[in-house]
Amino acid sequence: MTQPPAPAATAASERPLASPMFRALWIATIVSNIGTWMHDVGAGWLMTSLSPDPLMVALVQAATTFPMFALALPAGALADIVDRRHLLIGAQLFGLVGAAGLAAITLSGFTTAWVLLVFTALIAVGAAFSAPAFQAIVPELVGKQALQQAVALNSLGVNIARAIGPALGGVIIAASGPAAVFAVNALSVVGVIIVLFRWHRAAPDRHLPAEHMVGAMRAGLRYAMRAPELQVVLIRSVGFFVFASGLWALLPIIARRDLGLGRRAMAGCSPSWGSARSAAQC
Repeated sequence: MTQPPAPAATAASERPLASPMFRALWIATIVSNIGTWMHDVGAGWLMTSLSPDPLMVALVQAATTFPMFALALPAGALADIVDRRHLLIGAQLFGLVGAAGLAAITLSGFTTAWVLLVFTALIAVGAAFSAPAFQAIVPELVGKQALQQAVALNSLGVNIARAIGPALGGVIIAASGPAAVFAVNALSVVGVIIVLFRWHRAAPDRHLPAEHMVGAMRAGLRYAMRAPELQVVLIRSVGFFVFASGLWALLPIIARRDLGLGRRAMAGCSPSWGSARSAAQC
């Protein structure tokens, strides 16, 4: 006769952080997200040094968010077709190269406004391909009893990073400049890559051939068009982010131009307008 599981074992199976792989990936992802928010602060502030044009400053936010908007559907379809672990490792390595490249160029003083936008967009492309796969692997890391708590913990981790990242990024910018922020962002990705390399994912059994990319995207669109609950979430998200993005995009130019919070006030250094080398040093 099969014995019922012990209460302690049952309680452990209902706690997501009891899973070593989920716990390690959750902590590493929080660190990586903190680095991402630090990059957003550093890129916006650096752009105010490279170009005083509010449009160019606002384009930093566009370069950060547009890849996620444009690539969410193909990235989600790709996460259902290829090995998700390999996809995540590739996307994280892509973002790491982009962040490290921007840090090196900024430290060398050769960053221009368009170079900053291109590298910011490249980093966002890596994040766009990572996001759907990260959401999809949660059921593979925890049991069904812990799934709801695991999703809640992922949301908590995003909010923790959102609270810490900008403040920490501002401190590092004041102390060492934007190049240091970009370098820290690159380092923050390393932990996620290490955890993913250590994860020995069991390949799921497939009884049907893999779906084609276009077919998977069509299936996702059909589902979204016929799911009222999902439509409500999407409408609310669009209503919030469209207007909130305007605030986030223009905060750096407001801080520098309207409030006069330049680098002299932050760390005793005031770069000249339009000078990439001066901006990188400051």
